[in-house]
Amino acid sequence: MGFNRPSKIQENALPLMLAEPPQNLIAQSQSGTGKTAAFVLAMLSHVEPTNRYPQCLCLSPTYELALQTGKVIEQMGKFYPELKLAYAVRGNKLERGQKISEQIVIGTPGTVLDWCAKLRFIDPKKIKVFVLDEADVMIATQGYQDQSIRIQRMLPRNCQMLLFSATFEDSVWNFAQKVVPEPNIIKLKREEETLDTIKQYYVLCNNREEKFQALCNLYGAITIAQAIIFCHTRKTASWLAAELSREGHQVALLSGEMVVEQRAAVIERFREGKEKVLVTTNVCARGIDVEQVSVVINFDLPVDKDGNPDNETYLHRIGRTGRFGKRGLAVNMVDSKHSMNILNRIQEHFNKKIERLDTDDLDEIEKIAN
Repeated sequence: MGFNRPSKIQENALPLMLAEPPQNLIAQSQSGTGKTAAFVLAMLSHVEPTNRYPQCLCLSPTYELALQTGKVIEQMGKFYPELKLAYAVRGNKLERGQKISEQIVIGTPGTVLDWCAKLRFIDPKKIKVFVLDEADVMIATQGYQDQSIRIQRMLPRNCQMLLFSATFEDSVWNFAQKVVPEPNIIKLKREEETLDTIKQYYVLCNNREEKFQALCNLYGAITIAQAIIFCHTRKTASWLAAELSREGHQVALLSGEMVVEQRAAVIERFREGKEKVLVTTNVCARGIDVEQVSVVINFDLPVDKDGNPDNETYLHRIGRTGRFGKRGLAVNMVDSKHSMNILNRIQEHFNKKIERLDTDDLDEIEKIAN
């Protein structure tokens, strides 16, 4: 798969996850550090392919992340032909009364709970490894916390519990303690270090149209790889995608009201490089891992529902570039006093200077592009 050495989280977590008897683990590591490969390896190591029933269960907060983890399982397990994978996600309808023969099940909490409790497709007592991915999102997502705990309570006592989270607030910690008995704990590097490989800039504009113009100027200079552009609302996202298409750019649009299959198709096309630019709302800020993304543009700065800077989302958004320590570029569009204030607060939070960029100065853009 092109790994020549383990990343830090892999180096720390794998010996624990593969130890006999199995150890429980709570691990914190930024997105883009290889944690999916780590827990997939643990699942593949503990599975008995000759037994035709679910033995490993992985919970993901979204359909997209479940698919992405599934891809990693298929890639890493490709020399394990008898190993099969089932997706417990909305819309995957099975006949009532059937049992599942796949050894690994990956899905979202609501559907997994139905499959275990109501429909009895899965016998939870036979699960050996239970993985909770992106625990911080799980906890923040309405109802997921409760469903995850209910699923965990059906599992056997000796089931190995692996909980991964990009952040470690108290809420994650309290939740983890309810779910994971006697855990080993790995806490890795502070978020600031993630930002060392990402150059951050901001561009001053007066309105949406000027932001668009700045974007076109930038785009002329930075067509090196692929870019993700984040907008605050679906409305802005669809307006921007339409404007960019009109300028002749190959653009993909991803937003929350699309059905899961549409979303998956859009991401797939972007991953294959059919579109160079992905315009999206926050739905995509986490976990979407496309290697060629070298530029992230915040068309709107991330704010929470009260209009305060959403530092967490900022980090996740710009973390779509600079994966695995590669260099990346983040450009923030600022169009008012208010958004300048937000930017300043983000700078303070991460204690990292965000430089001003003049998009009318082509030399300057060339310079940052290189």
